[in-house]
Amino acid sequence: MSIQMSEAIAAAWADLGIPLDLLNRRPLQLFEEASELVNVAIAADGRVWQLIPEAAAGWLAMQAAAKAAGVDIQITSAYRASSRQCELIQRKLSAGQDIEQILQVLAPPGCSEHHTGRAIDIYQPGGPVVEEAFENTSAFSWLSLNASRFGFTLSFPRGNQYGYLYEPWHWCWHEKVL
Repeated sequence: MSIQMSEAIAAAWADLGIPLDLLNRRPLQLFEEASELVNVAIAADGRVWQLIPEAAAGWLAMQAAAKAAGVDIQITSAYRASSRQCELIQRKLSAGQDIEQILQVLAPPGCSEHHTGRAIDIYQPGGPVVEEAFENTSAFSWLSLNASRFGFTLSFPRGNQYGYLYEPWHWCWHEKVL
């Protein structure tokens, strides 16, 4: 769902040095943050991954189907608040990265599909995590053939209109329209 930029998001952009005209230069969308979330996985470090209930059901069904086909898929990121997005961008800025470079791999606060509770970053245990090389795994092959059956689509293919680098690990649940 597209929304108007809140004062808090505008202030965050200003603090991070994100130009407001970015919304005119790239077809980015502002998203409302999810309000109802359910736990779908717990990472080895104790982080809890959450999705909206419908996306959670789709994920769990998809994960079970992949497992039945001999493919292990796991979540490395799911719901993420705008405040967490700010922290991730600030960390990269503090490491000396340029904001334009950062915005090729991270959405500005308010513009991440992760805010909606519908997006997941997927990995295959023992394989690359949040790396382009994920496209060479059996998990990516399986997802490419099957994810749409569960309502998930690859958000950022090569050359995507949003200006993000290719992210074969990032999939987003969309309500199926019958």
